[in-house]
Amino acid sequence: MITGRRPKARLGSLLAALAITGGALLSGLPAHADEPSAGPAGKEAPRVDLVLDVSGSMREADIQGKTRISVAQQSLSDVIDALPAETEFGIRTLGANYPGTDKAQGCLDSKQLFPVGKTNKTEAKTAVATLRPTGFTPIGLALRGAAQDLGKGETTRRVVLITDGEDTCTPPDPCDVARELASQGIHLVVDTLGLAHDDKTRQQLLCIANATGGTYTDVRTQEQLTEKVKQLVDRSNDTYTVAPVKTAGTDKCESAPVLTPGVYSDREKFSEHRVYRVPVKAGQELRASVSVALDRPVARDYGVLLQATSTTGQELVRGTDAGSSRTDVVSTGLRWSAAASKGYATPTASASPSGKPETDVCLVVSNSLAPQAGAAADPGLPLELTVDLTAASPAPDGPAMGLGRGWILLLVLTLAGLLTGLLFGWIARWRIAVWQEN
Repeated sequence: MITGRRPKARLGSLLAALAITGGALLSGLPAHADEPSAGPAGKEAPRVDLVLDVSGSMREADIQGKTRISVAQQSLSDVIDALPAETEFGIRTLGANYPGTDKAQGCLDSKQLFPVGKTNKTEAKTAVATLRPTGFTPIGLALRGAAQDLGKGETTRRVVLITDGEDTCTPPDPCDVARELASQGIHLVVDTLGLAHDDKTRQQLLCIANATGGTYTDVRTQEQLTEKVKQLVDRSNDTYTVAPVKTAGTDKCESAPVLTPGVYSDREKFSEHRVYRVPVKAGQELRASVSVALDRPVARDYGVLLQATSTTGQELVRGTDAGSSRTDVVSTGLRWSAAASKGYATPTASASPSGKPETDVCLVVSNSLAPQAGAAADPGLPLELTVDLTAASPAPDGPAMGLGRGWILLLVLTLAGLLTGLLFGWIARWRIAVWQEN
């Protein structure tokens, strides 16, 4: 069994499990940008578009004695310095250019400050440093623009929204825009970071993140903002090559979806169990890991459990992870093969196409999470499940020669102790004899 914490970056590819039904409330997206360039081995490069609020309220000096805009500018400078070479990064602003009082005009103020692509770090940092708090807060318009900036593709692309207030230009409502983007299936995740802490702003930013499978963070310090944005960029780098397949776990193994090797996304409610089924052939080893994103405030002392069980409910192996401090993802993993089942799991009656018997293993994901007061219970928490099947490994049982197995190891240690005792006894007698002669 392997239990461990996967990097937090893995959760960045969690996609929205909710989609709008019925007619769209909003107009469609503008024409998309050109297709993204290819990364290593012909794969798309990871793409991130940062949307920065430069509205007039960003002049407030309430973050460690600094203005909100200066904190954001310093954090972005540090983030740009640390950008990986393969990342295609861009910056879009809202409320940065129109200084007047005409709301109709001000609510059109969203522009691309730095295009999504290979980043000239000096130019990008210079562009950010020149920004001054100016106008209104058209978040919905900016999200649509960011989707256009990133273009279409087969893999997940990320929008990181940094703002200090709710949209002042509704319609379009930014939460409706987020649902619209999710319903179009364009693999777009929006993560939101709030510099103000009123409930109305928090609820709006949480809604945007929930609709697209992203995360929401309530930012209190410059260090926290810098760390969080770097983390989100790292997630994009680690997960962009695989777009998770949406699935829906059930509460019973017999009705659970059958999974093959791959990456899957789902949503799990607080204190819920989600079950999935994986057929494992003789000679194969199942390796699975799960990440649950804490995209809203949760109570302290929580945990996530991943179990592999037989179809009769007998536990085969488990992986757990627990926490009680600030984090935004909890992960754990396990490995299992039929050779290690000790008779708990029996092959199913049917054989695989190759003629080898299969064992149906049920993967059960559960959590001990509870929402803090005022946090929304729906939709469920974003969940990402990775499944892999490899050739069974003898590693968990010890060295290939068997010296690590029970009685053999005990016998070897006993013989080694006996021989050591005899050797030291002979040496002691020889030294006494020499002393007596002299």
